[in-house]
Amino acid sequence: MSPEARTRSERVRRNSAESSLLIPNARRTRSNFECDVYTESLTSDPHEHALVRSFRLLVLSGPDADAVYRSTGDRAVIGTHASADLLLQDRTASRFHCEIAVMDGRAVARDLGSLNGTRINHVPVVQAYLRSGSLLSLGHTQIRFDFGHAKVKIPLSSDQRFGLMVGRSSAMRAVFAVLQRAAQSDATVLLEGETGTGKEIAAESIHRESARCDGPFLVVDCGAISPDLIESELFGHERGAFTGAVSARRGAFEAASGGTLFLDEIGELRPDLQPRLLRALERREIKRIGSNDYVPIDVRVVAATNRNLKSEVNAGRFRSDLYYRIAVIPVRLPPLRERPEDLPLLVEHILSNLGMQDRPEVAALRSDAFLADLQRNPFPGNVREVRNYLERCLVLREQVLRPLEQAQAPVDPVDSHLPFKIARDRCLRSFERGYLEDILRRHKDNASAAARAAGLDRMYFYRLLWRNSLR
Repeated sequence: MSPEARTRSERVRRNSAESSLLIPNARRTRSNFECDVYTESLTSDPHEHALVRSFRLLVLSGPDADAVYRSTGDRAVIGTHASADLLLQDRTASRFHCEIAVMDGRAVARDLGSLNGTRINHVPVVQAYLRSGSLLSLGHTQIRFDFGHAKVKIPLSSDQRFGLMVGRSSAMRAVFAVLQRAAQSDATVLLEGETGTGKEIAAESIHRESARCDGPFLVVDCGAISPDLIESELFGHERGAFTGAVSARRGAFEAASGGTLFLDEIGELRPDLQPRLLRALERREIKRIGSNDYVPIDVRVVAATNRNLKSEVNAGRFRSDLYYRIAVIPVRLPPLRERPEDLPLLVEHILSNLGMQDRPEVAALRSDAFLADLQRNPFPGNVREVRNYLERCLVLREQVLRPLEQAQAPVDPVDSHLPFKIARDRCLRSFERGYLEDILRRHKDNASAAARAAGLDRMYFYRLLWRNSLR
């Protein structure tokens, strides 16, 4: 080995040792709070764990050359934001540039809407698999990815229930382990996950298992309240503060005193209100609209979003300092397609909540064939869609034993005798109408709620209804 190579090797080893000492406790343990587990549990261990493959990131070039990051969990974020796992000084890298996650023993790199993009082996990607030796390029920084020889342990809860939540999969028991620890503190929790994964249930479960369980649990949906009213809803107002304010009113922060305030769809909060929310979280005081005085608050905040807030920060739509303040304990709720083994337990739980577990026709919903049919369906609406489907099966008894795929809206068969454009438009119209009819039925003909569930602007959703003669 040449003297230059020996010097570089020694520098890498020294930086690696130093990095393990210099990273603050919050940084070292951060990835333990982010749960997305896909591997077997160690049932022989007195404290149950899941095993995930470890990996190492070595910065080869750029301002942070020779820096080393070794995984302590199943995912890591690279960027210039203070909460990033691998913190870069490269000004051409975004605050949350990309994320690496280990899934089913394979590593996936995903760009987080960075300004200059992510390249793997010099190929621009949005999402791609990694193997040992893969090179990631982020701005002027080049990073080598390698799998480690050891495996990382992620704690699993020994319980199959937390508050109102149930699950026996490793993914959910890892979430329960984090939520159990979070409930013992007043730290702000950020729940991330797709629509229907149970973020509100998780927030209420945290409240029920915390020392604040005797206090109020209030929900503010930041995406459902008019932009003109959200400030008053959160902070309250004094009499005469604006037209229509005929009396003083407490906001949600005051009303939830001694309890928990759940801010749903926090990613929808207007940019001009984000500094006020940041001050409330940092200073623990709020000021009503039209008042000059600050009022102290005693409330625990849990926030939730189905957006990727890291991408929102990169795009400038969400303040990075507010993200840093609300993501003290970030928890990702896995979609149902990543934990199909939970479906039998979920079916029993849902039937119990519906008060129908003892009805004779429920036996068909417990059959092995029916449960296997459920597990084959991806359920893009997650647990909420499962609940709606079970309820529909109980109401429309003739559908109970039908395969799930046949219960969906029919689609016109393709007719190759027609010109391509006409055949395509006919299929699209059939899909559009079937989709609209089904989502309206699931939301009891509430068009506004259906539009939110579909992820569409309300006026555009109404135009689709008019076009399909549904309004």
